[in-house]
Amino acid sequence: MSRYTTDTDDVSLRERVRSNPSPALRWLAVAAVLFALQAGAVFGAMMELPPWNGIAERLFGLPVVALLEPVGAALAAAGDRLADIPTLLSRELIPNRGHRVPGGPIFETTVAGFNIVYWQWDGTFLGLPAAIAWAIRVAVVYIYAFVWLAWLWKGYLVFREHYRYANWTPADDIVDRMRTHRWGQFGFIVITLFVVMAIFAPALGPTTVEENIRTPYSYETEYLDKETGEVRSTLIGNANLGSRSRGAGDENYGIGTYDSFDRWHPFGTLSNGKDLFTFIATGARTSLFIGMIAIGISSSIAFALAMVTAFYRGAVDLSAVLISDSIQAMPRLLVLIGAAVILSGTWIDEIYNGGFLLAVLFGAWGWPGLWRAVRGPSLQVVQREWVDAAKSYGQTPRRIMQKHMAPYVIGYLLIYASMNLGGIIIGTSALSFLGLGVTAPTPEWGRAIDMGQDYVATQSWHMSIIPGVLIVIVVTAFNALGDGIRDAIDPQSDDGSASGESAAAGGGA
Repeated sequence: MSRYTTDTDDVSLRERVRSNPSPALRWLAVAAVLFALQAGAVFGAMMELPPWNGIAERLFGLPVVALLEPVGAALAAAGDRLADIPTLLSRELIPNRGHRVPGGPIFETTVAGFNIVYWQWDGTFLGLPAAIAWAIRVAVVYIYAFVWLAWLWKGYLVFREHYRYANWTPADDIVDRMRTHRWGQFGFIVITLFVVMAIFAPALGPTTVEENIRTPYSYETEYLDKETGEVRSTLIGNANLGSRSRGAGDENYGIGTYDSFDRWHPFGTLSNGKDLFTFIATGARTSLFIGMIAIGISSSIAFALAMVTAFYRGAVDLSAVLISDSIQAMPRLLVLIGAAVILSGTWIDEIYNGGFLLAVLFGAWGWPGLWRAVRGPSLQVVQREWVDAAKSYGQTPRRIMQKHMAPYVIGYLLIYASMNLGGIIIGTSALSFLGLGVTAPTPEWGRAIDMGQDYVATQSWHMSIIPGVLIVIVVTAFNALGDGIRDAIDPQSDDGSASGESAAAGGGA
């Protein structure tokens, strides 16, 4: 039974919140506290976004860009001050970079055949070993992320209880089915871990990209010289040269090892001595950036075409079919490689060291497959009785597409978009492996595999195997999430008897 009368069906969400603000205010208060804990990092990340102002000037050459420079400078200065706000998940609060204190270990013991040596450290969190300090920071990051996730779920429950028109909608059944779909939940958990790694990459890495990867010769690190017992300093670039993984013996720093400069490497080092975990965490951000922009472009084109072609059909639908068939008939990999080579060195290739270019190419080339996937449901829903009724009432085509067709199609679009996102990650890694994707110094998983391919059969196997396994896991997770969404929207799809009625109900939730 609906909690609202027919007379209030057109009441906006804002007006419903105004009539009962307490639940929303309580939820927002906690959300504001959670945001405040990381406000400085959020504003800092915004300041590191690509130079969109320069892009607009190159695209349009508008003099208004120059006129807005004073405003941009003022906003940049304010952003820098906001970025200096202390944050909970930061290296400054939980540092892991330091060095052993001279004088030898505090104690040594043997447990299950393993020799455990405990040193006092200087510069790390509470004087703990670098590995433990880093693990504490990683744990705090993921706890914070899952608290946010739980609070967002709480927000949905608050909306459902206090501000939704009906006590029940088909979305409730979709959510309930998803909560019992173990394969879909596996995909959701893995993707959540991946997204958190990408978002919090600067805090998760045992070191920073700027210090360890981009400009290592501009920074120094202190370490305990075990031969002399003195604390020395050296350039990080020189430390990297002494920490390279190139086979066996002294030239390998594998999983969970310290190098000779008191630096902790959870995933070991690369062939150039740079930290692999930092490379992978930042590479996850690169992959997510490319994937989200690409899938956003292709999904927008596919969704708009699906609405228009299904509603008007005829020549409009035939034209879209011919264009999509022409694009799909071309060898996708060769076209992507050719476009990447032709556009290399241009201004668009400079954004994110080729990452933005890849995103645009994958997005522009990926819409035919998505449109084909949602074309059938679009043609199906346009023949439903509620669409005919809307036409008879004189509603505009835009209103019919937005209110009566889009909710049905979006569910299917989510399924195929999540599956295509995994393919984009694989494609990005493949092109980077071939040297045609994201270029140095921007980290990307395919480049890590390329750097370690000569050492797969040695003790330095971690360089290629770890990023390769992570790619497989993440792509599998996106497919699993797509399966979960499909089965939640249409519970009969797992036995091959897709029901239009159930799909309509789920899509319209």
